[in-house]
Amino acid sequence: MKMRNIKTIISREYLTRVKKKSFLLTTFLVPVLFAAMCILPSVIMFMAKDTGKQVAVIDQSGIVLPYLTDSESVDYTDYSSEPVDEMKNRFEELGLDAVVVVSPLDTAARTVSVASYSAKPLSMELKEGVQSKVNDAVEDYRLALYDITDLKQIMEDVKADVSMSTYTLDESGEEKITSSEVYMIISMVLSIIIYMFIAMFSGMVMQSVIEEKASRVVEVLVSSVKATELMFGKIIGVACVALTQFFLWIVLTLILVGGFSAFSGFDSIMGDPEQTEQMMEMPAQMGGVDMAEMTAAMQEEDGMGAVLSTLRDINWAQMIIAFVIYFALGYLLYASFFAAIGSAVENEADTNQLQMPVTVPLLLAFFIAIYAFNAPDSPIVWWGSMIPFTSPIVMLARIPFGVPMWELILSIALLVATFIACGWASAKIYKIGILMFGKKTTFKDLWKWLRQN
Repeated sequence: MKMRNIKTIISREYLTRVKKKSFLLTTFLVPVLFAAMCILPSVIMFMAKDTGKQVAVIDQSGIVLPYLTDSESVDYTDYSSEPVDEMKNRFEELGLDAVVVVSPLDTAARTVSVASYSAKPLSMELKEGVQSKVNDAVEDYRLALYDITDLKQIMEDVKADVSMSTYTLDESGEEKITSSEVYMIISMVLSIIIYMFIAMFSGMVMQSVIEEKASRVVEVLVSSVKATELMFGKIIGVACVALTQFFLWIVLTLILVGGFSAFSGFDSIMGDPEQTEQMMEMPAQMGGVDMAEMTAAMQEEDGMGAVLSTLRDINWAQMIIAFVIYFALGYLLYASFFAAIGSAVENEADTNQLQMPVTVPLLLAFFIAIYAFNAPDSPIVWWGSMIPFTSPIVMLARIPFGVPMWELILSIALLVATFIACGWASAKIYKIGILMFGKKTTFKDLWKWLRQN
């Protein structure tokens, strides 16, 4: 292969793509979508609140009404002396949004039942607010039955909230406080980013090959350069285009989000204590880790100190270098596969069958990496970080938790060797397939092309 020809193809591929209207459109449209994804959750949570709700309360228990205090979103009015059936028929006439009926106190079970009546279903915020206050009333009633002085305060005092501090020891035995949650977040973010990059950029290579083959432009190109030079030039050219676009996405997204925050004065969710508390109460689970507990821990003074200490002690140079190496090698490996697939078909509809053996390892690597933080040294995660078809994604998920240098070297060496072998095989398929027309390619055809000299 001649490097001069490859450089020419890279330059042609890059300039041709960056001048397209579709490139300019996606370059400026995607940051708007990214910025909207960052801003809209805060805006929606801020605006999606009940306001001015009028609720009638018929408290037949005598213990709940004092706990139903008015708030910005709802006003409670005492209608305990009114008949329940009459209020059911008159609440709209009285301008009420709902009627809440608390049953007489069940002294045997020491509880009450609650029912609401409204023309429209109650919002979750209103329903959960009433339930919470009724539960508080019943709990206080039950505590009072024990007739123990300051029992409620005693119950509060005996509640335990023990936090666990985690430390790592370096070679000299020095202790460093760490936060496992930070490692988990970094692990998941790296996995998602590199999976997205490899899948998206490799798909762009395949689409480019199919377009040139369908338009017969490739016949002119292979008369001037070798098919192998054309394939690798296209792979590297598309990578340059994609990296340029990604860099612009990051810059433009930061500008849009920063500009919105500066001019609107709208604080993020995490800056609003009330909204932060609501998020912490959500029973969201991710990968077996309670995100509410994680958020609470990170907001505590000690927790934030652990977060900052962890971020400071992370070997960012190693992580960035590893990201670049694994992205480059992983992209080259999968892009060569997708280039071979693109050369073997005449339209995208025919790629589904041939893509399956390539996309399955990529998806498997993604799923292993997403849960790698649970056990980064478990057998499935370890082997996933060594097998070349999954290592670009899984190894990056392990790196934040510490990986011995020999494992990194072995993983990269296996990935390089696999890329060389698969790149050579893909080049053979590409050389023949790019000029094949009028026949639907099967795996048997690909094997036959590989065996040809």
